[in-house]
Amino acid sequence: MGGAHRVGFLVFEGAKMLDIAGPSEVFAESNLSGGKYEISMLTTDGEDVRTSIGVRIPADGSAFEDRRWDTVLVAGGEPYPGRPVPQELATATRHLRDRSARIGSVCSGAFILGAAGILDGRRSTTHWRHAAELARRYPKTTVEPDRIFVKDGTTYTSAGVTAGIDLALALLEEDHGSNLTRSVARSLVVHMQRPGGQSQFSATLDGPAPTTSALRAVVERIGADPTATYSLDVLASIARVSPRHLTRLFRDELGISPSRYVEKIRLELAKSHLDAGLSVTLAAELSGFGSSESLRRAFAHHLKISPLHYQRRFRSAQQRRDPLA
Repeated sequence: MGGAHRVGFLVFEGAKMLDIAGPSEVFAESNLSGGKYEISMLTTDGEDVRTSIGVRIPADGSAFEDRRWDTVLVAGGEPYPGRPVPQELATATRHLRDRSARIGSVCSGAFILGAAGILDGRRSTTHWRHAAELARRYPKTTVEPDRIFVKDGTTYTSAGVTAGIDLALALLEEDHGSNLTRSVARSLVVHMQRPGGQSQFSATLDGPAPTTSALRAVVERIGADPTATYSLDVLASIARVSPRHLTRLFRDELGISPSRYVEKIRLELAKSHLDAGLSVTLAAELSGFGSSESLRRAFAHHLKISPLHYQRRFRSAQQRRDPLA
């Protein structure tokens, strides 16, 4: 690489601080080991903004300036999954895209790319909590909710918050190869390539309650006793509908089959047992999986990691200090 690689961060009032600081630290850390990145903070009007934690970010310039960028990253923040992206911000994003070699977003910054039309016809991701809303609002993009980050051509989107670090490491590896990237990851004490998808961090069953009384009765029964035996016929008898009709209700309202729903409920219960420090075998038994192998298969299918790997990552600090706790 000849001159400095110019990275522009598009930030705005209420942008999440970690969306900005995390990727920036990856590039800054690489500069200590041979990287050559020049980072600029851009706003629509060239004025300073305050982040989600109230820290003021000094602007290095306006996003509408006629400059060229090697990389543009759009920060996320709470404002825009919940309300429309301002036209000025969407226009600024298009302006930057036209003057950059590659453009990406961190977390809910994908909504800003979506509003700018940059995700049309492309695959994308965002924070697991907002993936369904991104797909609803921008139907021309194919949302992949379990991905840590998605590359589609020269457009990149990343999952929730710290996934911006994963994205920055991937961009660094494209620019400088694996050796420098591995050194930066070790220095920052993060995974060079995080195992699994973002569903391992999510509340799997977050979402609206069923509107149909028959389906609501089934969901409440499963939630009250996840370890009971639930064949399709048993669930249909609880709902007082035919098995075929119940399957259709699950598909229409929850987007999942009855058996997969039961499995996900049990998976949440197993995760809580693992969080508490129980063994994989005991967690499987107490959550209704019956065997540790069944639990491992469920983890592999839904979370792309093993129960033991999950437990090592998410056990409390107190448990890590005292393995007998």
